Amino acid sequence: MSGLLSGLEALGLGGVSEMNVYGDVESKEKKENGSVEKQEKTEIDYLFEKTHTCPVCDNEFKCSAVRTGKAKLIGTDTDLRPKYQGIDPLKYDAIVCPRCGYAALNRFFTAMSSAQSKLIMEQISRKFNASLKLTGVYSYDDAILYHRLALACAVVKHSRLSERAYTCLKTAWLFRAKQEDAATDEKEKESLRGQELEFLKNAFDGFMEAMSKENYPICGMDEMTLYCLLADIGRRIGRYEEAGRMISKVIVSRNAPERIKNKAREIKELITAQIKNK
Repeated sequence: MSGLLSGLEALGLGGVSEMNVYGDVESKEKKENGSVEKQEKTEIDYLFEKTHTCPVCDNEFKCSAVRTGKAKLIGTDTDLRPKYQGIDPLKYDAIVCPRCGYAALNRFFTAMSSAQSKLIMEQISRKFNASLKLTGVYSYDDAILYHRLALACAVVKHSRLSERAYTCLKTAWLFRAKQEDAATDEKEKESLRGQELEFLKNAFDGFMEAMSKENYPICGMDEMTLYCLLADIGRRIGRYEEAGRMISKVIVSRNAPERIKNKAREIKELITAQIKNK
């Protein structure tokens, strides 16, 4: 029997005549269903080089940034630390000018008065002398260093208390993430845990003071969200009495959404369990 595709030789398509009309259906379905093995993404695949202009020295530079929408959120810690598949975007949140040394978290980087700029130039830029790796994949050590520099700059420029507290919180999250890294040995984890708690304590104190001096939203958080955050940080650093007060305000609030109240109840259970196990 002649093949279904016989006769195509006249068009110069001799090899085509031997094809099975339905032979590629299975392989096509496998590809569509994701059954065909795909090359696994590496961290660099989530990154691109973003251009920034320094508000202190007007230097234009590039640093690594995470592509919007590419990283998949897989969970959130009770103190709001997000966790993603394939990459930790927290590592790339601090922006550093390689010329003058000014650094800040992304949300605060461009906000700069002339008086603040002068302070950075006098106390940071004149002493800054470093060659930093700002493109490609950051290690946790890189990220922690850049966040520490961001905190130093926040102090020097007399930033809002909330900026300093938020920078401390983000740095604490990096220390926690490094503890979870498979490459970190047990001895180092103990040291990292101590540094995480130190930054959490400073974040707690900073946010507590900011609540009495700043208007909401504070770092993008409304009052109930910030209460939940502080309650969980308080739990983690052993400030149980203050944590209990904070979480109770959320649970009894008439304005808190049910989603926030459910989160508050979860944190309250954790606080109660930790007190019992002391």
